Amino acid sequence: MPFHLSDIGEGIKEVTVKEWFVKTGDKVAQFDQICEVQSDKASVTITSRFDGVVRKLHYDIDEIAQTGDALVDIEVEDGTSSESTKTDDKVEIQEKDAVVVDESGSDNRSKKALATPAVRRMCSEHGLNITEIHGTGKEGRVLKEDILLFLNNQASDGKILNDKQSVVSTPIAAPATPSEKPQEKRSIQPPAIEQQPIKRPVHIPAVTQDRTEPIKGMTKAMVKTMNEALKIPHFGYNDEIDMTNLVELRKQLKVIGEKRGTKVSYMPVILKACSLGLTQFPILNSTFDPVKETITYKADHNIGVAMDTPQGLLVPSIKKVHQMSVLEIAEELNRLQDLGSRGKLGAADLKDGTFSLSNIGSIGGTYAKPVILPPQVAIGALGKVQKLPRFDSNDNLIKAHIMNVSWSADHRIIDGATMARFSNLMKSYIENPATMILDLH
Repeated sequence: MPFHLSDIGEGIKEVTVKEWFVKTGDKVAQFDQICEVQSDKASVTITSRFDGVVRKLHYDIDEIAQTGDALVDIEVEDGTSSESTKTDDKVEIQEKDAVVVDESGSDNRSKKALATPAVRRMCSEHGLNITEIHGTGKEGRVLKEDILLFLNNQASDGKILNDKQSVVSTPIAAPATPSEKPQEKRSIQPPAIEQQPIKRPVHIPAVTQDRTEPIKGMTKAMVKTMNEALKIPHFGYNDEIDMTNLVELRKQLKVIGEKRGTKVSYMPVILKACSLGLTQFPILNSTFDPVKETITYKADHNIGVAMDTPQGLLVPSIKKVHQMSVLEIAEELNRLQDLGSRGKLGAADLKDGTFSLSNIGSIGGTYAKPVILPPQVAIGALGKVQKLPRFDSNDNLIKAHIMNVSWSADHRIIDGATMARFSNLMKSYIENPATMILDLH
């Protein structure tokens, strides 16, 4: 019977097949991984809805499939006809969130667990077999609390949580929902995050003859976004920030973070300072609709962080930064960086951003002219931290750690004075990190 590509949301109509996890003749069970596809928004792992045997793969690697097309033919073990089970059910992925559903192991394949796609995603991220988790919901449905309890019990037993490839995955502490409180989120200590460097080819072969390739995947998304972005009348504002005090503070935070199993860089502190600044200047945390001529002030500070990934430039957002501690921001940033380095960022990570920062300094740049991501109205680019000579208050020549910051704003609704005042406030928090305590809620 044909296994069709169901509607995976977010307006996605076509995907590129990036990897097959099965081949002709393989036996598959419900929730087994079939293939990984990539849209212009995110990567999605498609899983089987049936128990059966793979009879045909309809696409080769890098071929494009449309919504509704048959991906693979599966001979169902109970002999069900293709007409009765064609495509009524949606693929088991988190609702419109393009994330892997990853049940491992074969001993429990005949057992089917009840759970929402969001819960299955959580199991996938921690490399768990959902059939091994006792569900406390209605009719044995597995809840998020059941997963957290299972993880807590594993931690108590001294077990190491890893995924199928033995790569340290996301922190155990799941991102908080609006109803959760920060202290509840910290009830489970995450394992140490081992940052995997993005692998780049040592040598890129020279192009020996002309070739033409179609624009697809993330590049296609970038074309669309930049076409819209360049309709915005940008203006720029640049300044330098003395990071000397933060450099010293980070030495202490790094030790504390390691004891709690989290890597702490400068970025979480900068993100928190940015959020405090957005509280004072909410126009920068808004969206603008030029057709309706309306401004929507966003209550949540969902700050996007531009990342260089194997798929290209992606901007996942850290949700509700205004409600998070610096350590919690670091945990979420580490999670996103780990997923980004492995090409596993989902649509849920990439959507709903309200403001963005680009850390061009991580690659080596000093200045940049960042481009606004519509419908956002402002973006910042952070340069590398340099040791430069400066004069102190007594006119003594000293060594200072200097970082340049470049801002771009939508001049239709933001004036230069507002951008400068926001930048000055954020700069004051970063140059004197202790002052942030006074404005924390």
